[in-house]
Amino acid sequence: MSLVTTESLKTELEIFDIPYQDDSVLDKMVEQCICNRLQAQEILHAWVAYSATKQGVKLTTDTLEQFEHEVLNKRIKSRKTSRKEEAASRMRNISMIDDLIKAEEEEEDLLDSYSTPAKGSQKRPLTTPERPHSKRTAALMASPSILLSPASFSPNATPSQKYSQRGGKGEVVATFGAVQGTRWVGRKDPGAGVQVEILEGPEDSLNSSYKYMFQRLRDVRNVLTEKIEELGEGLRTHFSIEEFSPVSLPAQDSITVLGQICCDSNGKLNAQSVLLEAGPEQGGQQVPVDLSELKEYSLFPGQVVVMEGMNTTGRKLVASKFYEAVPLPFYSSDMKMETDEEPLNVLVACGPYAPSDSLTFDPLLDLINVIVRDRPDVCLLLGPFVDSKHEQIEKAQVTDTFENIFTRCIESIVDGTRSVGCQLVFVPSQRDIHHHFIYPQPPFSLPHPSKEQTQRVTLVPDPCTLVIDGVTIGLTSTDILIHMGAEEISCGSGSDKFSRILKHMLTQRSYYPLYPPADEVNMDYEKFQSFGQMPLTPDILVVPSEMRYFVKDVVGCVCVNPGRLTKGQVGGTYGRLLIQRSPQSEDGKRVSPCLTAQVVKI
Repeated sequence: MSLVTTESLKTELEIFDIPYQDDSVLDKMVEQCICNRLQAQEILHAWVAYSATKQGVKLTTDTLEQFEHEVLNKRIKSRKTSRKEEAASRMRNISMIDDLIKAEEEEEDLLDSYSTPAKGSQKRPLTTPERPHSKRTAALMASPSILLSPASFSPNATPSQKYSQRGGKGEVVATFGAVQGTRWVGRKDPGAGVQVEILEGPEDSLNSSYKYMFQRLRDVRNVLTEKIEELGEGLRTHFSIEEFSPVSLPAQDSITVLGQICCDSNGKLNAQSVLLEAGPEQGGQQVPVDLSELKEYSLFPGQVVVMEGMNTTGRKLVASKFYEAVPLPFYSSDMKMETDEEPLNVLVACGPYAPSDSLTFDPLLDLINVIVRDRPDVCLLLGPFVDSKHEQIEKAQVTDTFENIFTRCIESIVDGTRSVGCQLVFVPSQRDIHHHFIYPQPPFSLPHPSKEQTQRVTLVPDPCTLVIDGVTIGLTSTDILIHMGAEEISCGSGSDKFSRILKHMLTQRSYYPLYPPADEVNMDYEKFQSFGQMPLTPDILVVPSEMRYFVKDVVGCVCVNPGRLTKGQVGGTYGRLLIQRSPQSEDGKRVSPCLTAQVVKI
């Protein structure tokens, strides 16, 4: 299916000699073609037929909306009905399959009776005792007769039945802030004048691919040591600690030690397996930690901590006090805020964008329709776009290159939202099969970006910190909640597990503070030291996860897990936020720029 453009539509209109109002009509028709899976010629034929019934009505944006309501929506319904009938006609009767199997067996027995006996049995082993599979039977019972083309949003591709039959479309499942009476629409001219940029600037951010797999253990150790020293200095200053003692030095008095939490084996961390590993300045030794006297703690491997306790033998530290780290300050903008400035509407969605049993990308098309309806100012779209865990990709049932599939996805999003004009931010994922499988992950690259893509599309690395009109947003597509949730241990903590993990990220000042990382994360520690740390505490932190969606305030930072757009074969969720840069209140306290937020079912 070729991509519909304004030029192809203009050519078709000239063939039929149909005048149109302005270029906004062409943009609207491109949007309708993408959402309804039509070619330029098909939509023109439908329009000619429609206008003939309306006494030659003129081609404007208003008449196009009426045309979509009266004609195109009915085509979608009839298409769904015809697909169901086609699927029903293809279903085979079980007795008919049994007859075919029996005939195949008789044919093979007859051929075997004429063949010369050879050493060993020539007959193939049966798959099951009840149902042997011959070549012909295997062909009948094989994978789908038509391999889907995931790069095209073709009506010939079989849609996911479970996704199309999902319930609760548009249902709000999580809220934050004062949402009553909120209008979830962007500004009058979405995207116009909205500044989207990486906080560190293009020179100091990860903006291109780099060489990896040349990492030495000594380099990893240096990075971890610097992290211990940096956070330790912040803790020493904040809590007015004079100096840190060596962890393994015997002492009869209470001592204060600095180090990194680790496990005494390759297993999961527990209260009896906690070790504290000091940096080189404190001796670089490991010592077991007794946590029995601590009333409250939350620990994970890789966490930099300060503990106070007794170590009379030099072989075990009995901790009596635990110093909690402090987050970095928030961003302070020099931009002047206008009194009549409207809040920004930001949409956040995370892949996969196709259900696991189909590559028709129906959820992505539904998301484009949501963007066209709500007209957000900025869309933050996180990968995976071409998911390495998709069933048909794992089984090599695709008919195009992964790069072409991704390019088609991006073009469809850009063209489908052209009438909105919103800013689009694309964040890669380590599950994107066509991209570099490394963390930190460089941004996507578009082979031949158009002028519109250059103006509206921002390609950022994973992780990154964005500044959108003076509001900072931290982004990572790596599922840190699951990775840290499997390793974290706690006692006596009143908060929930998600809040504890998010607080660890903010206080450890890192987008991935876990060490060693999860097996599926390939970490380059030299780049991680430069591009994986938080330069400040973001106003909003976006952490998509397989875990349940949420929006919550953690130490002043609004943390959002929008969920995934699809979960297996069914529809998932996306998030939306209203943000506005706000000055400090009269009493000097900071006011969160996130006015309200919701998580909504697709």
